[in-house]
Parts: sequence; structure tokens; C-alpha cells
Amino acid sequence: MPQIPGVNDGSVRRRKRNPLLPLIIALLVMGLLILVAVRWFGHHKPIAPITAEQAPQIDVPAPPPDPSATLPRASETNPSIGLTSDFSRPWSSADFFIKDKLTGENKPATIIRLPGGSPAQASGYWAYSRKPIYGSCELEYITDLDKLRGEYGYRAAVHPLVGNPCTHTLYDPLKTANLPGNVWIRGAIVQGSDIRPPFGVEIKVQGKEILAIRTE
Repeated sequence: MPQIPGVNDGSVRRRKRNPLLPLIIALLVMGLLILVAVRWFGHHKPIAPITAEQAPQIDVPAPPPDPSATLPRASETNPSIGLTSDFSRPWSSADFFIKDKLTGENKPATIIRLPGGSPAQASGYWAYSRKPIYGSCELEYITDLDKLRGEYGYRAAVHPLVGNPCTHTLYDPLKTANLPGNVWIRGAIVQGSDIRPPFGVEIKVQGKEILAIRTE
């Protein structure tokens, strides 16, 4: 039969297939898989624990020094609590600790230079334990007359007194009280409900040193 241009044996000519097409598709699929894997590992990366070197350093202020740490601590072997020169003025005072021989406890105490007495004699001082007989409030030496008249309500205050802030009991360092057994002790109660004056501390003066011997 006569040949018709563009027709070969009655069949349509097929396009030739590109031999690189499968390779290109494989590379695209592989690249897509790598991209997905990278994204997945990036979102699920394990978090390493923070080491001490990596942790942020915070400056914590040091606690203020304890003023009681520098106070004298009288004991049987070392009873010194100060010098007579430390008490040049009447009503001057100083805090200290004294060791209880029975319990071994270091009890807080205060010594006061009394007006009219000699700083070279033990009678010129009054020392007492700041630990009250009952309760937990520590006794305080009050030189502020306005505080005595206002906070404690003691209008007759003319000189420093010792007070119990819990019961508002006031003790007068210039007055003595007679306890059962005809025992006279300093610090008579001038106001309040406490049962007796504070426990006293025996004082001795040896040369220029003041010694706290024992508690009552």
C-alpha cells in the first residue's frame, strides 16, 4: 500500500523514554526523606542536663554578723567580762554570757554601773540574768525614759530600769527586795506581775578586771 507521510506501518510513533528520569525521581525522594529526618531530629533533640559550670550564678548576700558572737563568755576558768574603764559613767552597761555550772548553758546577762558606787568595787555594779524566771521574753535594760513612760506606762520613771516586754514588769536597779528566808536582792519590782526580781550574777573586781563569778 502507498505510504502516508507521518504513519509507519499503521501505528502512531511513541516518544522515546528519558533514561535519567528514574534516577532524578530517586534523588528527589531521597532528598525529601533527608529533609524530613533533619527536621524531626531537630525538634526532638534530647536536652542535655545543665552542669554546675553552666548554671547561672546567683550572688546570695552573706548573713549579717551575729553581735552576740563577740560578747564575753564568763566561765569558771575565765570569769573576766570587761575592764573597769569600760564603765566610766553611771548607768553604763554591757552584755555578756555566763556559763551555768549545773546545766552548762551560756545564759545571757547584763551588768550595769550603779550611780554613787565606785567602779573599783563590786558594790558599784549590778549584774543580772536576762533570762526571765517564766516565759520566753528576754529582759531588756531601758535607758529611754520616754519608752518607760509610753510603752510601759510607767509615768514615775526618772532613771533607767530593767523591763520584761511580755508582762511589762519593771525592775529598779537602785531598790532591793526581801525574799523568803530574809534574803535581800537587787532589782525590786516597781510595776508588773512577775513574782520576783531577775536572777542575780555575783560580780568581783580584781584590779582593773571585772569578773562574773556565778549566777544566783
